[in-house]
Amino acid sequence: MLGVFLDRGSVDCGDLDLSALVSALPSWNFYDRTPSAAVRDRVAGAQVVVTNKVALDAELLADSDDLKLICVAATGTNNVDLQAARERGITVSNVRAYGTPAVVQHVFALLLSLVTRLHQYRDWVHQGHWQRHDMFCSLEFPISELHGKNLGIIGFGELGQGVASVAEAFGMNVLVCQRPGTRTASAGRIVLSELLPQVDVLSIHCPLTADTAGLIGRQQIALMRPHAILINTARGGIVDERALVDALRGGQLGGAGIDVLSEEPPRHGNVLLQTDIANLIVTPHTAWASRESRQRLVDQLVENIRTFLAGRPRNVVA
Repeated sequence: MLGVFLDRGSVDCGDLDLSALVSALPSWNFYDRTPSAAVRDRVAGAQVVVTNKVALDAELLADSDDLKLICVAATGTNNVDLQAARERGITVSNVRAYGTPAVVQHVFALLLSLVTRLHQYRDWVHQGHWQRHDMFCSLEFPISELHGKNLGIIGFGELGQGVASVAEAFGMNVLVCQRPGTRTASAGRIVLSELLPQVDVLSIHCPLTADTAGLIGRQQIALMRPHAILINTARGGIVDERALVDALRGGQLGGAGIDVLSEEPPRHGNVLLQTDIANLIVTPHTAWASRESRQRLVDQLVENIRTFLAGRPRNVVA
């Protein structure tokens, strides 16, 4: 059998052990990146295709007679036409829960930087202000504590629960949002319009769907406390980026930590990339990207291939 990894460079930068993946199939073609124009030629003749973000649409699948298994090197599978795969009997599997420690860690890296003003004090020192100060310390940028604050979580799956656990260790009170799009109230969950006025921190962990696209816009931000901090490590399209920038500039929010944008990479620019917003930290979709997380991802790919070959496919989404 021939396997093709279309975008290995999105997972491995030379620091992972790929030996088990290489041995999972008799033959492999590895590509660091695959432009859309090259996908058809590279998939041709392969029985197993691994893709992180390269799109596999219905037309391509219809022409891929040899293809038996698509392994998505991510949890989200929106880059694969799942219905077309079902119709052609192609199994699609994904990887799950591999990045929880990394994402949780990143959420609090962003949050702690914002509440301690870490990035501002670092710059202040680098600019020589401490060296010229007349006191042993500086109170230039107000610092706050997480203890006793309310953390609102949208999306209470693996990641949301991981964030909640760490938040409780900091002495925070965790409030869980009712799942967007549901009409029936769930025990212990709070509808978004009632949650937002209560939170000091809002952390987003839901997928981007028809129910969550644009979920946090001007109306929702207006409900939040002016000192509240918004953290988004989920998907960029969930938050209205222009509304967020306007709120930060207008003092309607205390800060934001953003790891995801509506276009990635942001080749056409993005309002969140303006460098003069002191209470905004943007990172380049790296919340998941610890070496340990990426190795777990590869190890799951191996298991998905091995169990499929053994007739017991796992993590099947189509």
